[in-house]
Amino acid sequence: MNTVALAPHRIAGLLAPAIDRTFRAGMLAGRDGGGAELSQRYGGVTATGFLVDLRTRLAAPGGTVDGPGFAAITRYHDPVACRRAVDKQVAHGMIYRSPDGTLSATERGAAFLTELYQVHAEVTEELWAGHDDRVARLVAVLGRLLSYALVLADEEDSDGSAFAALAPPYEPDGTPSGVLLLNRLGALRHHRADAHAAAWAAAGHTASSIAALPPGPERLAIELETDRRAAGPYATLSAEERLTMLADLAALPG
Repeated sequence: MNTVALAPHRIAGLLAPAIDRTFRAGMLAGRDGGGAELSQRYGGVTATGFLVDLRTRLAAPGGTVDGPGFAAITRYHDPVACRRAVDKQVAHGMIYRSPDGTLSATERGAAFLTELYQVHAEVTEELWAGHDDRVARLVAVLGRLLSYALVLADEEDSDGSAFAALAPPYEPDGTPSGVLLLNRLGALRHHRADAHAAAWAAAGHTASSIAALPPGPERLAIELETDRRAAGPYATLSAEERLTMLADLAALPG
């Protein structure tokens, strides 16, 4: 086995698109498999939008997302538009915003999130049916990766980190494996997103300028630096485990 090709920074780069594909497949299935209808019952996307994005923290009893964390999660969006969107969700009685900008779910918002977790349980069970072993392996390995990433975050200044704002995901007793997989993938995506933001900031970019940067040597250098910064948790896995993770993600439908 070519273990050089599976070094932590290289597997970080190889896994990123596989993680994105699998996560997006689960979220799309959730939207089409009852999530959109559920949202309409609570007032539509205007009322529920950010609750879906922040679900893994706001679904937890007492769960909150502070202002810097929210800014990190929405770093590629217009902050004025984000604030107005939150205003509408506050007006719909779904989100509570404290004077310092910290967000939490209202009782109605929490009820929506409970139902959303149920929708995700149903659709992921169907989407990944027949892949129980793969899902179980991925849930276990993602748990290890997130645990180590959280340790690293505690050792660093994680203020304003999207990952710190939403990890660890809320996992009440009895959470089905499909939901565990979906939400752990989401948390790991935020870990990479923070690494990417650090990489482009170090190269002198802003969120708007990196979005406009065309393919080429400069973007490639930033992506490679992102891989390096995102690699830490993968050092906890053996080369075989890294390859198995990649193969399991590739084999899942979606």
